[in-house]
Amino acid sequence: MTTNTHVTIVGAGLGGLTLARVLHVHGIPATVYEAEASATARAQGGMLDIHEDNGRPALDAAGLTEEFHGLVLEGRQAARALAPDGTVLFEESDDGTGGRPEVMRGELRRLLLDSLPAGTVRWGRKVTGVHALGSGRHEVAFADGDNIVTDLLVGADGAWSRVRPLLSGATPEYTGLSFVETWLHDADERHPDTAKAVGGGAMYALAPGKGIQAHREAGGTLHAYAALRRPPEWFEGVDLAGPAGAARIAGEFEGWAPELTALVTDADGAPVLRPIHTLPPAHRWERVPGVTLLGDAAHLMPPSGEGANLAMYDGAELGGALAAHPGDVEAALTAYEQDMFARAAAEADDAARLQELMFGADAPRGLIGMFTGGEATAV
Repeated sequence: MTTNTHVTIVGAGLGGLTLARVLHVHGIPATVYEAEASATARAQGGMLDIHEDNGRPALDAAGLTEEFHGLVLEGRQAARALAPDGTVLFEESDDGTGGRPEVMRGELRRLLLDSLPAGTVRWGRKVTGVHALGSGRHEVAFADGDNIVTDLLVGADGAWSRVRPLLSGATPEYTGLSFVETWLHDADERHPDTAKAVGGGAMYALAPGKGIQAHREAGGTLHAYAALRRPPEWFEGVDLAGPAGAARIAGEFEGWAPELTALVTDADGAPVLRPIHTLPPAHRWERVPGVTLLGDAAHLMPPSGEGANLAMYDGAELGGALAAHPGDVEAALTAYEQDMFARAAAEADDAARLQELMFGADAPRGLIGMFTGGEATAV
């Protein structure tokens, strides 16, 4: 591969943008195709804790570490676990020495976007299909009727990747758990009891098969997830667009402290259903010339705090591999994939264990034991 070979990236999430940025640092041109109409077409999620072993090295490789520090929200590494009645079971303050600084996902995405040459991201380009042309070349078709041909295609297009079928027949499967996402704005003024219960960072109130989690974001916003282990059909019978839907979800937490259930019943705007899907924990594929995957497209797993960090690290590692193997795309992709498969399998195992700690039969004692580094006391 010469340094002027063009890389086609599908998906302008954190992983695809990190790849584009690292390629730019190394003088390798890339174009990112994104289905969203613009950078502000939708909200970009909430807080992200950026980890020392993957997210931070990715930002280092992208040359954006100093700018990243300007996005960090102080105090948000604090954590607490509550019993359903609101009793504090565990609490850890943020003394500024933790290794997982918190930033807003949208601001981190904007930092990456602003670091790219103008025109790198093509907005409103929804991929409808891809197919192989041979010799490592692929055609990408878009919803507007246009198409392109590329010598190197990277699927950074998430859980329902359009690129993945070129490499693997695996499809995401429902884990049995769904999150109902909510927001409370100006919580300190409008919902002081709930704001006090959440505290300054992350809050976990868990029981077997269900839980309420929340995080304090910028501007006094509380971003929450009510988790329930239910089949998809159960949620189909809940109209989340109206107040009855929120009440139905809150009803699954009967007897819980009102300052906790208020994260659902008092939410600003309609709650959003987030079914949790996963790919096989050791998902991998045989090398296919001219194409690869990163992030959730490659290794979708239950939420564990690692997803965005892994996607960014994938992007940085892939960009570095392409720069390190000029003239040999296949050597670069082989090196990248072999390392990625191993780390993704290990992280998927960890994510499954975390889900069991949070929502399994021993919840919340298992999670508190993880926080404290030992056995949790009875709660």
